[in-house]
Amino acid sequence: MRGISLAKGLAASISVAFVQAANASPVWAAPRPGGDISLANIPAPGNSQAWTIVLLLTILTLLPAILLSMTPFVRVLVIFHFLRQALGTQTIPTNQTLIGLALVLTYFIMQPVGLQIADAAIVPLEHRQITALEAVERGSVPVRDFMLRYAREKDLALFVELSHETRPHEPKDLPIRVVAPAYILSELKAGFQIGAVLFLPFLVVDMAVAAITTSVGMLQLPPVIISTPLKILLFVVADGWNLIVGSLMKSFY
Repeated sequence: MRGISLAKGLAASISVAFVQAANASPVWAAPRPGGDISLANIPAPGNSQAWTIVLLLTILTLLPAILLSMTPFVRVLVIFHFLRQALGTQTIPTNQTLIGLALVLTYFIMQPVGLQIADAAIVPLEHRQITALEAVERGSVPVRDFMLRYAREKDLALFVELSHETRPHEPKDLPIRVVAPAYILSELKAGFQIGAVLFLPFLVVDMAVAAITTSVGMLQLPPVIISTPLKILLFVVADGWNLIVGSLMKSFY
């Protein structure tokens, strides 16, 4: 009996709650006769905010591709790998060390471009002065100008021809879909050129060691065993990291 009375009391309290909720003023109240419709409580549409989130998530997804294709990361990493091969140290420095150093140098080079992007796109977007699409368009201009400074005219002409677009009056009129692949090719060419120059002094050391060991009859001893310590010693004495990184940074300024 006590359980039945408890259930009846609970049902009665729920009924009272529904009656009170029905009698309460709803959010979308009907207009009174002769009164005006108030729009104060109508929520603003969130379409712009939703599109902003979609664009930000898309940019975060494409961030590795943007880092590889629109920054000096490719050139720096190619040069470091050529240097490691020239020294004869196959795993030292490790890939993680080279990638970390390339990322830091890329950040150092791209910081002025990042400040331009922040002033032109991010700050107005935070103050809701422009939409997300306008922010992307404004933010792509400093990146495109940076890539145009290092993209070769031959590579730009190649992709203009492949895209079947009319030849612009100025390079800044080119779309970013033409500038980005041309910039990648130019950076790869520059990286291979610098890497080939780095190989020359170490190649001379290898040839000299091989000639000496062969002339004295040390045919059973691989020349690499002798040349590798000599190349590392030469690189350390000449302060090679400072010279290479300094020359690499000066090539962007």
